[in-house]
Amino acid sequence: MANDKKESKAGRGRRFFKEVAGEVKKLSWPSKKELISYTITVVAFILLLGAMIYVLDLAFGSGLGLLAKL
Repeated sequence: MANDKKESKAGRGRRFFKEVAGEVKKLSWPSKKELISYTITVVAFILLLGAMIYVLDLAFGSGLGLLAKL
């Protein structure tokens, strides 16, 4: 094994958070304008998908209701 020494839990925890902080510094954050645009796009997509599911639910529900009457 390359590293025979056991690292303590506290040492592993410190190293983990140090590496996380290093990775966060590498992130590129969207501008305010991009963030608003992305948010509007996501909300519109969710509303559209919700409407589609609602219409399909109504269609299948009435279809099953007609089958139950037979």
